[in-house]
Amino acid sequence: GVGVARYTRWMSTETNNHETPDADGTAAATTESEWYAEGLRFECTQCGNCCTGAPGYVWFDEAEGRAMAEFVGVDEREFYQRYTKRKMGKWTLDEVKVQRNKYDCVFLERDANGRGKCSIYEVRPTQCRTWPFWASNLASPRQWAEAAAGCPGMKLPDQSTGTFVPIEKLRIELAKNPDGL
Repeated sequence: GVGVARYTRWMSTETNNHETPDADGTAAATTESEWYAEGLRFECTQCGNCCTGAPGYVWFDEAEGRAMAEFVGVDEREFYQRYTKRKMGKWTLDEVKVQRNKYDCVFLERDANGRGKCSIYEVRPTQCRTWPFWASNLASPRQWAEAAAGCPGMKLPDQSTGTFVPIEKLRIELAKNPDGL
């Protein structure tokens, strides 16, 4: 699409020998895989697009499960029974089918206009907190552009809107992610 073409043009003008300052101000060479060395722009629009779509998984750990249960006002056993499922040996939030091949996270609430909002935003799992800075989205400019096509908050490098996220913050967010994102 248009976003991928814009990234292709952008990438053809870039090199992979970037240097960015570390937290202490010294320069650190970025790896070739860190195509986003100059940072990215993202600002959540609370559209809910990241919480809907094809069936998927929202992994969470025990501490996150306890926090979500407390937040929704149920004990942990009831929380797991009502809002989760077990897949591949891990816990994931359940989904609600809204139409053929389209599912919403069980905690996504929609207003009369269909705009989505997370009902547990304050205690959402790490996977949700770190969107869109997942390894799968940062694997290449093409992956970022493909994800950005469905997320109005993700910006292409040549766009100046949105909150600037420097590489140091991107690395921190990546390190927080559960395996497989």
